[in-house]
Amino acid sequence: MAFRQYKLGTVGVGLMLGLSMTITLMLPSFDFRSAESTWVGLDKALSNGRLIGFSYEDPLVRGANKPITVILKEDPKTGATIDPPIRAYVYKPGTPFASPINHPDNLGPTVKSLGVERGKIDQAAKASGAVFTIEYADVNGQEWAYPVNATAVKGWSPDAALATAGDQNSRYVGRGKTVYITEGCWWCHTLLPEQTQDWQVFGAPPYLGDFNGEMPTAFGSDRKAPDILHVASRNSSREWMMMHFFNPRLVQPNSIMPRFDYLWGRVDVDGNKIDFKKWRAEYDEYRRGLRSHPPEVPEYARDTEIRALIDWVLTSLK
Repeated sequence: MAFRQYKLGTVGVGLMLGLSMTITLMLPSFDFRSAESTWVGLDKALSNGRLIGFSYEDPLVRGANKPITVILKEDPKTGATIDPPIRAYVYKPGTPFASPINHPDNLGPTVKSLGVERGKIDQAAKASGAVFTIEYADVNGQEWAYPVNATAVKGWSPDAALATAGDQNSRYVGRGKTVYITEGCWWCHTLLPEQTQDWQVFGAPPYLGDFNGEMPTAFGSDRKAPDILHVASRNSSREWMMMHFFNPRLVQPNSIMPRFDYLWGRVDVDGNKIDFKKWRAEYDEYRRGLRSHPPEVPEYARDTEIRALIDWVLTSLK
């Protein structure tokens, strides 16, 4: 009986090794460049930039040298109204381009063809910067999203696009995803709803083309907290996000999520020093029932990590 158990175990190990070798040999035969990029894939790649994480352009992993996503309501060159407003991705001079621009083959054959022939993405120059948009085209009865070098096609310069949008309509998405990764948020949150009952709660899982040019994907390996791939579709309130990150217990009394109030920096939007010790003392009084309402969460300053993180959540996670 013991020999039979060893025999079955040996067969099982052999089958697992055989399957592993089959995957190793067969999987590379699939050319991932044949997967066509979707609008989501283009949006994530263009808003994140070349790479999120340690790199020569961002050695301290602070979200430096990333593009700025802007909402344009007017044409930066002519001043004509754009209705509905569109997203544009502004790369200042010297900012490394995203993978779809550097390596158009990764877009898939159809999207590459549209991006190069109609979008002129191959004419973008890092030294002078560029503004990119995403447009649609009909090919054989099917609609395809493709990247457009608006600097070459429409004459939009990075400075003009930023000035037209203004700070109110600028989103620091690339820097925000950097904060998400460096703060370890992916240890508890996944960005990959499973093809199960997850659909009913967290939304549909992503397509293969949603990841063309995104580095890294930050799927997450464990789910101690809700999946947040589509969280902005469920809750798009910037005020709620501020309270949640400053102290999650303000909105979820039993939350085990740590505070991220230090992402506010030292001062608030008015330049006043934030007294974290006083805030926490007042919150403890509220929690013990000594106050009727919790203390106000300070409004974050313009150039802070929390602003970038919330920008990423509300712009990309829809």
